Amino acid sequence: MSEGTHILGAVTSGSLTAGLSARLAPGQSVEDVRMGKFVVVEGRTHRFFCLITDVQLAAANPQVLAEPPDPGDALTAEVLDGTATYGVAELAPMLMLPRAPGARAEPVKTVPVHFSPVAEAEEGDFALIFGKDDQTHFDLGCPVDMEGVPVCLDLPRLVERSNGVFGKSGTGKTFLTRLLLYGMIKKQQATCLVFDVHNEYGWQTESEDRRFVKGLKQVFPSRVRLFTMDEESTARRGVQPDHVVTIPYSAIEVEDVRLLADELRLNPTFAESAYLLVKRFGRTDWLKGLLATPPEDLKELADNVGASPESLNALHRKMEQVASLSFVKEKVTEDSVSRIMECLKKGYHVVLEFGRQKRRRLSYMLVANILTRRIYDQWVQQTEQFLAGGDKGSKPRPLVICVEEAHNFLSPGAARQTTFGDIAREMRKYSVTLLVVDQRPSGIDSEVMSQLGTRVTALLNDEADIAAVLTGVSGAGNLRSVLARLDSKQQALLLGHAVPMPMVIRTRDYESVYGDEQPTEESFDRMVKELGYSA
Repeated sequence: MSEGTHILGAVTSGSLTAGLSARLAPGQSVEDVRMGKFVVVEGRTHRFFCLITDVQLAAANPQVLAEPPDPGDALTAEVLDGTATYGVAELAPMLMLPRAPGARAEPVKTVPVHFSPVAEAEEGDFALIFGKDDQTHFDLGCPVDMEGVPVCLDLPRLVERSNGVFGKSGTGKTFLTRLLLYGMIKKQQATCLVFDVHNEYGWQTESEDRRFVKGLKQVFPSRVRLFTMDEESTARRGVQPDHVVTIPYSAIEVEDVRLLADELRLNPTFAESAYLLVKRFGRTDWLKGLLATPPEDLKELADNVGASPESLNALHRKMEQVASLSFVKEKVTEDSVSRIMECLKKGYHVVLEFGRQKRRRLSYMLVANILTRRIYDQWVQQTEQFLAGGDKGSKPRPLVICVEEAHNFLSPGAARQTTFGDIAREMRKYSVTLLVVDQRPSGIDSEVMSQLGTRVTALLNDEADIAAVLTGVSGAGNLRSVLARLDSKQQALLLGHAVPMPMVIRTRDYESVYGDEQPTEESFDRMVKELGYSA
């Protein structure tokens, strides 16, 4: 323990499963001890890194509480403070570090001895546990009561599993997500595909305090590609996109429609009819052949392909809804889906704006399903080729897919029908993961929630949402009260795979990143060569 360390108190009781109780030192005001604070317990053979999960008032003699001093008798209250009355901090041990030179922190397997001193964590403790801001670590914020002390995420560990950003409306989920994406892009640890439903990630947007903040395209103009589903909406905001999305009939396959069965209210027999059309017209022309057939000729087409006339009529009506979407065309000069896939495979980050199309859930689901299904197929194929031949040149780049309003794709019903559910459950071994953003995590399938490696969570009030975020988390009971008492702005609880222990932070101001030194094209090319990704 270094000279000048602030001692908060000493351990008086506890257990490995229930946590520790520490009596606050005389003169230590209970009002200065905050839930979520990071503290260090100095045991005899180990240092224990803990989180304060509760603060209590206690008394050595209950009679003192039965006859409290008069409100105006400050002297008596001061005399009793620290002796007859005192404060207690409840601690949840998260990590333990042997005192041997070169030892590494490890999960807690024991408890410190009685009267072990409890001290405020210092800057060196944070660096020891969370690392320093470098090529593999990103400064996401600072402890709530220690300005300027970085708390870093381990980015390689972050991108190797799916993750979540949660919080009720107005708590800053979008800014948190933008900060995470910024870190992944700047440190060049993954390629990012962002489904930007509300036009908040690509170009500048207004913060809740009425300031304009830059989008990812403005911060990384050479590395981010901006695609739009609504050219008029993008133009009205004075934004020049890199590409306007148009999708030809030939890009829509039967599997894409299967994923929209609930949204289009298709009956179970539609797939049989659709595959009969594929057999008749071909995999890329089945939709064109169906829509080119006048309604009065559908019975004849049904007879020719062996389909039910009623099923074919229903399929025709539903696919006319798809064809009525402004970005769906019979023919296009360039297939936007192929263009996006090409950008991702070359390591360019893609922000896909939806503009007014966000009002139509069908638009969002169609495009997201088409892209994710192709990503699934191509990343699996490329990974299998790499594993078979050991050719580093074919190693797929880690890809993070950021999806807002994630419950649309990952609800208990949808998660088993959409490719998003497959990605969350099984694609990390193929270098594809999700960054799911939602204000109601309880609406997401519990199996998917259990697969999320790291969770960055702002304030949640609903008990079901809190329980969902803590699904599969060790020591969830201790963290429940911490999560429910976060400030409504610029605070978050970090927990999971990319951080050694849960930590409450004051999140970094997104505008602070403008002054950071940005990676050059040369540094990007060097990273590609070092990691062996395909060019």
